[in-house]
Amino acid sequence: MRIGILYAIGAYLLWGLFPLYFRAVASVPAGELLGQRVVWSFVFVSALVSWRLGWRWLGPLARNRRVLAIFAVSAGLVFVNWGLYIWSVSAGRIVDASLGYFMTPLVNVLLGAVYLKERLRPAQWISIACAGLGVLWLTLSAGAPPWIGLALAATFGMYGLLRKTAVLGAFEGLALETAIMLPLALVYLIWLAEQGGDVFQSAGLGMQCLIAASGPVTALPLLFFAAAARRIPLTTLGLIQYLGPSIQLLLAVLLFGEPFPPAKLSGYGAIWAGLLLFSVEGLWRSWRDGRARG
Repeated sequence: MRIGILYAIGAYLLWGLFPLYFRAVASVPAGELLGQRVVWSFVFVSALVSWRLGWRWLGPLARNRRVLAIFAVSAGLVFVNWGLYIWSVSAGRIVDASLGYFMTPLVNVLLGAVYLKERLRPAQWISIACAGLGVLWLTLSAGAPPWIGLALAATFGMYGLLRKTAVLGAFEGLALETAIMLPLALVYLIWLAEQGGDVFQSAGLGMQCLIAASGPVTALPLLFFAAAARRIPLTTLGLIQYLGPSIQLLLAVLLFGEPFPPAKLSGYGAIWAGLLLFSVEGLWRSWRDGRARG
């Protein structure tokens, strides 16, 4: 249990500190950084798979078209999610990006109800309604929907839904997803180099090392998360997950000076109220079920 909590804190602490890393490589265009992130993630995860598991699992998988199709979709979702987050940080929209990860738990619940036919409890419906009112308020006050947060929450929520029913573990799944993304990333990077716009080749050694670090920076929190999910209850994991977007929001406002006007605070407040109700109700049910079993 304690090791699982440490893994979870490690995962969400790393995710929370993502803006610091992506600001450090902000001189690299978002498209190139996304391509480099895919390449170095594949290199890093492949090395881990070779060391820990080997590649025997790949043979039977190559003949299973359904599983390959599912992971092709999940790879597409994570590709869009990574790219949008990189762009958000480089464009100074970290506050909007953090909103997506605040909304993700409620999106997961809604997707479970729609696709897995899970029955929602009244408190969960109220939580989703509060979040919906918050999004509506943000839309009306800004004159446009908070599309960055909505897109990040939707892509990561759908990705989680697909991985929930996947037959592969964390190592194998991430290796396959990065392998699927790799050809597109390589084609783009080769084209960029031919056009003379490849920052990686012209950068100094320090920047090249930072770009290559995108592999472990991407993979480690995902692997920590997978290790935590096997060791601690989902209610505990659900509470710890707010650590990530909370750190991102604080970094955006206090360190990077992004605006956080009262109108935006009101919309976030409604979403946070829904999250608080969702968390408290989940903890209460977990405590009640534990007493009943005891």
